[in-house]
Amino acid sequence: MTVGIAEAVRRAGRSLRVVLALDADAEVAALYKKNFPTANVRQAEVDKTFDGAIGTELTPSERLVKLEVGDPPDLLVGGPPCQGHSDLNNHTRRSDPKNALYLRMARAAEVLKPRIVIIENVTGAQWDKDRVVQLTTHALTAAGYKVAGRVLDLRAVGVPQRRRRFVLLASLIENVEPEKMLDAVETGWGEHPYRTVRWAIDDLMKIAADGVYNTASEPTDVNTERIAYLFDNKVHNLPNDERPECHQDGQHSYVSVYGRLWWDQPAQTITTGFGCMGQGRYVHPEKRRTITPHEAARLQSFPDWFDFGEEAKRGVLAKSIGNAVPPLLTVELAGRLIPSLPRDSR
Repeated sequence: MTVGIAEAVRRAGRSLRVVLALDADAEVAALYKKNFPTANVRQAEVDKTFDGAIGTELTPSERLVKLEVGDPPDLLVGGPPCQGHSDLNNHTRRSDPKNALYLRMARAAEVLKPRIVIIENVTGAQWDKDRVVQLTTHALTAAGYKVAGRVLDLRAVGVPQRRRRFVLLASLIENVEPEKMLDAVETGWGEHPYRTVRWAIDDLMKIAADGVYNTASEPTDVNTERIAYLFDNKVHNLPNDERPECHQDGQHSYVSVYGRLWWDQPAQTITTGFGCMGQGRYVHPEKRRTITPHEAARLQSFPDWFDFGEEAKRGVLAKSIGNAVPPLLTVELAGRLIPSLPRDSR
């Protein structure tokens, strides 16, 4: 999300200061610091940092972080863990304890009082059993924010993926109406055609497979055979009889799993499993392999200047790329919000 905001700030001729960035994952926090070296980055759990109940007095931890941040920031952005809300999660869907971290965004807003709050998550967050979206909306409204939520098709902001996400936008600024802002984001591209896999990664065909970032995961023997079947038979969907037994009953709805990408269509949603064909439609359109981390990053709309590290481990690349919010979403959102922010603000 910060990558997109940084680009929107650059286009507006302003400067960016990250007064606080939190992530519980040490490797991801280090990657963030690598790319935003002046940012105040802390490896910490958000529910330990903003640990007070909604609507109550600030806790000692919260008073310290409020003092550390100083003046109210312009933007508070977050992408709480989405796996517990995802339709791909058959274990803790809608009732994962981590789903409650969504509500911590409202508590952070109570503590820091930012002018704008942006929360991104999967569409399923709206139907969480503990009603985290509704409770967050209520808390933000009680704190004086105007609030609106919308499912956005990220193809409409230039992301070359079929990726629908629920965005909650809250504002303390008088002339920023969240509902109208989300309308503008949703329709801002007009009739512009969706970007495709070819648009995102065609030029990477020339890149040498050196290092983990530009090398695909090694498939199992059986997946190597499945990839060969796709190309030998000139198909993009693997037939049922070539799938594992659990996929052969014809009742599954995961047609894209074990599939090959089309050059001239957007990709499916990029997840942490982009290196395995059994996790989705992640076989390259032309090469007999799954997509590389570099190709996945491009499909997520990461610019090439973002440094994932020459020595990055495959697991770190998978979670940092697959769990990311596509930067083009916040380029679009922040780009529309920045003109309403004071010139002397952060």
